[in-house]
This record gives sequence, structure tokens and C-alpha cells, in this order.
Amino acid sequence: MAAQLNPLSAIAVPPARPDETYTCEGPEGPIRFVGLKRLLGAADFPKAGDRHAGLAAATETEREAARSILAGLTIDHLHQRPLLAADDRVDDVMRVNYDIDADVYGEIAGLTIGGLKDRLLAGSGEEALRLGRGLTGVTAAAVAKLCDIHELVLVARRIVHPTRARTLLGARGTLSSRLQPNHPTDDPRGITLLTWWGLSMAAGDALIGVNPAIDTVANVSAILRLLDGIRRQAGVPTQICVLSHIKTQLAALEGGAPVEILFQSLAGTEATLTAEFDVTVTLLDRGWEAMRAHGPLKDSAAQFMYFETGQGSELSYGRHDGIDMTTTEALCYGLARRYDPFMINNVTGFIGPETHADNFELLVASLQDLFLAKLLGLPMGIGSCYTLHAGSGLEGQQATTELLAAAGATYFMDVALNTDRMLAYFDTSAHDNQTLREIHGREPAGEFLAWCLGRGILARDAAGAVVRGPEWGRPERFCDSSEELAELVAATPALHGFENAGPRPADAVSRRVRFHQAVGRGAVHLPLDVDRLRAIHPVREIATAAATHEAHLASPGLGTRPTAAALASLNSEPFAVQILISDGLSAAAVHYNLPDLLPVLLEGLSAKGIGVGVPLVARHGRVKLAEPVGEHLGADLVIHLIGERPGGDALASRSLSAYLVYRVPAEQRGDAARASGNADIRHEVTVISNIYSAGLPPVEAAAQIVEKTVQILACRAAGNRLEGMLAAKR
Repeated sequence: MAAQLNPLSAIAVPPARPDETYTCEGPEGPIRFVGLKRLLGAADFPKAGDRHAGLAAATETEREAARSILAGLTIDHLHQRPLLAADDRVDDVMRVNYDIDADVYGEIAGLTIGGLKDRLLAGSGEEALRLGRGLTGVTAAAVAKLCDIHELVLVARRIVHPTRARTLLGARGTLSSRLQPNHPTDDPRGITLLTWWGLSMAAGDALIGVNPAIDTVANVSAILRLLDGIRRQAGVPTQICVLSHIKTQLAALEGGAPVEILFQSLAGTEATLTAEFDVTVTLLDRGWEAMRAHGPLKDSAAQFMYFETGQGSELSYGRHDGIDMTTTEALCYGLARRYDPFMINNVTGFIGPETHADNFELLVASLQDLFLAKLLGLPMGIGSCYTLHAGSGLEGQQATTELLAAAGATYFMDVALNTDRMLAYFDTSAHDNQTLREIHGREPAGEFLAWCLGRGILARDAAGAVVRGPEWGRPERFCDSSEELAELVAATPALHGFENAGPRPADAVSRRVRFHQAVGRGAVHLPLDVDRLRAIHPVREIATAAATHEAHLASPGLGTRPTAAALASLNSEPFAVQILISDGLSAAAVHYNLPDLLPVLLEGLSAKGIGVGVPLVARHGRVKLAEPVGEHLGADLVIHLIGERPGGDALASRSLSAYLVYRVPAEQRGDAARASGNADIRHEVTVISNIYSAGLPPVEAAAQIVEKTVQILACRAAGNRLEGMLAAKR
């Protein structure tokens, strides 16, 4: 672990240069690429996000021409041309990427990118790690674009970079897992059951980590204490984390909660990191310093930070600065490297078809990401995942994880039966982890393995190999009684059954899981029935730029923009609050929740003396549609009720969210900018999610929305700034 972080002002970055034209002679004349960004984009495997951004090659010939040019450029050529942000400056993410080993860089600066690839293929994993210390994320991305599947696997497999908290993560011959017991309402009984279930299948040696449904200091602290109690009760050597916003975790740490590993999602451009994630490099530095000084594992862990990334988030937010997805992902890794993290993983399939259209695109992206992170010296795990509105699925996920395991992925996720009950996506499971261990001859981390052997969860056969023990897959062994188990089961959705067949779920369980996924996929394509809404309450309809359902799924930016005719119909109104209803990714969520939610919401706002306009309805809407709607109506706050992507079980296809989008007034923007680090901030957002019968019931959700609306209007703030103000009053 570094004694201190290199100040941003001390990191030297070459001056900006004008774009150059790169040329390759093609069969019908010269093929030209204007600017390094364009060349890097054209050299990559084709992916939906880069096609949408106009960065992908138009033909295979053009792609190979770009690769040929790139292969002949030197490392120094790329190094001397930092990629600029949209405002023509070197942003902080790019700057951090230049914090490299100057001696290594000086040694290899004259190598071509093709020569660097050859050296990586011919050398050892130790040599690859050493060379990686002299590379920026941009240069690492360039060499990744020249590699085929075998080459990505070969180089990544050789690189071993262990890290240590309570367990040693990433040692050769191991395959770890991050146990993710998410629950749609953060019910401690459900979190407990999913944790016991994962531990019973030898999952969780990397981390037990919950993505909270409610990102408040009180709730995050409560979950941390719950996980700490479970860990202590089981005596299991691992570490815990709640994957909330870094500001929430730091406040919880200050309040005495056991924040053992500090988490944050990262982005590869400062514009995305700050405007969308509400994070700056300075804030990340502050988090690192706080954990070094006050973290519960500060005296025993060599590392204590955890980052999550994923190709395409920058593009999905429209803040990629003209840089392709692989390169922005590599820039994330260059940023993460600054903090010597205990863990890092990506969830490339988490976004959907606008970034990766099918199984092959996800497979290639995942292998590139593992290669890049390992080359840049990071302990990389992969969340090989998919969503039900994309053209990817379980078989593609399994093929990807087999290749990633062969390539030496440090860990995978354990999401019970592949189904995340809160985030509505599908990831690897403890069943998958054990299957991969048995196929590839891998073991859990040593300390955790000893615990599993002592519990009978794992055992050794006559030859000394680690095998499943008699207690594998039996979560009831952690419960004091059958009555306790029944109570935990009753509080947990989408269980489908505990029965196993070897390391796999029993076929009857798999059939139930697949049936519910099929129902969820169907919900994605259900059209919004506006007449059903008019039967509840009068509404007015507006159109978005997404003219078809197919365009809506593939190009989410269209759903954030009203048509010109819709904008012309939105004149300023004397209401502080407006309600916007959109199908999003599940019209079923609107159909099933609005009859109970909308009348109670309107009555509650009226009882508080809050004026509301006639609710608006938009087909093919996305979350950010609330911003232009609020601007044109002159509303302080837009309550956007939108269907979330289906997941979990058939009921979860009806999950709704409420995005409370606050339009920051001019006189408050200084405070908002200081709180967020985003000088251009115009909106703040509070989210209430998982609204459906098996999550947060719609009537209760209506009451919570009213309460939050009152708080937002009173405090004149939303999101993290609001939660900070409320916490200060307690």
C-alpha cells in the first residue's frame, strides 16, 4: 500500500496536440482516420455502443486497417497525445492515468503497440505486470484491441496479483466469490438467508457485500452491522461491505459502523464520474485517507478499497467525450490503480443492448476487461451478467465465465440462482462458482477454505483434492430451528428451491428460474396502455423521440427527449410538483402499481398543500426525460414513476421506481456544486425503488414519495446533498 497519494498537480501530462490523420492503403485507395480517438474506436471489435457513437469501423476492412495503423504506432506516440475531454482539457481521470513508473515507460517508449503485444505474449506474468506499470489506460486499451481471444486469455492467465484483507485474494490456483445477498427492501431476514445460503456453498471468500435498496446513512449502517454480526456468528474469515455511495459509507464510518472495505463505482471520464456518479478524484482520495486512518482493518489489511466498473456507462450517459468503450474502461482501471484496491470488478452486461447487443459482444468485452485490469496491476473479478431487455442470456453468460475462468479471473459474483432480487439483472451464482472450481481445479482462498473444511462444507478426497462436503448447499445448518429457517424463507423472494444436483441446481429448480426469466422478457415488450391510466385519473400524453419500441431499447437517449410537438405543448404552470409516468422497461410495472399508488400519492401531496399539475404519460420514456419536462413546465420537482427492467421472478417484472428529480434553482447551484464537485449541476435526484407487491408495496411507496417530496421542497435539495442535510439534523 502506498504511503501517500501523488497529488494531482504533481502528475505530469504532455500538452494537447491537434488531431492527426492516420492513413492506410486499402484495396480501393487510402483509408483515413482523423484523430486518435477515431482510430482507437475503429480498431476495436464491433459493439453496439461504439456503433451508436459513430466510433466503430464501418467494415471489417476498415477495422483491420485501423489495427494495422495502431500496431505500427509507438507507445510514446500514444503517450504524448492525451485524449481530451469535450471542453478540450485533460480531465482528472486522464491525468491520474499518467501517474506511471517513469523508468519502465522510458524503457519501452520506443516499442510499437504491435511490439508490446509480442513482448507480452512471449514473456512471463511477472514481466507483464512490470510493463503495465509504465502504461496509461489508453496504451493498454490499444494493445488489447490487437489481441484475439486466445491472446487475451493467455496473457491474463499468466498474471497473478494477490491482495489481502482477512483473506488472500487472487493467489494462484484459487477462484474466489463475492457473495451478494441483495434484497428488494433490505429486509434483514432475506439478507441473512441469502448470506447463509451462499456460505453453505463455499461462496463469499472475497467479500460479503450488499447493494442497498435505500442509500441512507442509517440504513447502510444497519446493514453493515447485520453483516458484521453474521460474519462473527459464523466465525467466517472474510470481509464485509455495503455498496452504497462513497459519501454515505464515509458518514457511516464516522458514525462507528464497520466499513471494512470502501466501495465506489467508477467511470472513465470525469464528466461521467462527477455529473452522474457524484464523485471526484479528490473525494476518492479523501475516502482512501479515511480508510487508511480509521478503517476497521487498517492494521491488518494490505488493501481496503473496492471499485466496480463496466464498459459503456460513459456512453450510456452521453458523456464519453468521443472515446470508445474499451478505452474509457481502461481509463477506469488507470484511476483504480491509484488506490491499490483489494478488489475490482466490472458488470459490463448490466446496462443493456445500447452498449452490447448480444452474447458475443459481452464475451469479447469481458475478456478485454480482464486482460486490461490484470495488465494494469489490479485484482480483477468479473460480473459476467445480462439483463432481460438485451439479446444476451444464460448460455452466453456461461460460455463467457468458462473462458474467464480459463483466463484466471480472480473471482466471480454469487447471486443466488443467478437472480439479483434488487438490481433486476442476472449474474453468476454460487452454483456457477463451485462448478467452475470443479472444472478448472481451483479452490477458495486459503483461510476461507480451512473454515469450509472445518464446517463440512468442503472436504478432501483420498487424493487430497478439495470436493464438496456433506454440508455443502445446506443453509439450514446455520439456523437454530426449522421455524427460524421458515421465517427467513418467507421474507425472501425468488428462491425457487434449495435442491441441488452435484454442484448445479436441481433441474426442477432450474426450470422454475428459466420460466420466470421468460415471463420477465415478455414484460419488456408489453405496450403501455394509456387508457388503463385514464381510468385511474386524468392524464395528458406526450411523445418521446423513440418512435418505436426497438429504437427505445437500442438507443436510450431517444427516450430522454420529448418530441418538438411535445415540448411545444409544455408551457410553464404554477405547480411546484409535476408527475410524469413512463413505461421505461416494464409497462407491466405501471399497469399493476399505479391503481394503488397514484390516488394515494395525489391525496398525500394535496394534504400537504403541494400543488400538482395533471400527470403526464410518455411511452418509451427514460429516467432523464424528467429533466426537460420539468424545465418546460417550470416545476421545482418532477416525480417520475417509471417501470424498471424486469428481473427476479414473475412478480418482479412489475417493479416500479420513483425518481424525484429536483431542479436546482440558480441561487442554490453554488451549494450543490460544492457538495457534488460538479460545477454545471442542474438537477439532483432521490430514488425510491423496487415498488411492487413483493418489494415496497405501492401504498407505502406513495407515502414515502410524499415524505421525500416534503423534505426536498423544504431543504431545497435532493440526493446525497439532501441526505447529508437530514443526517446533520439528527
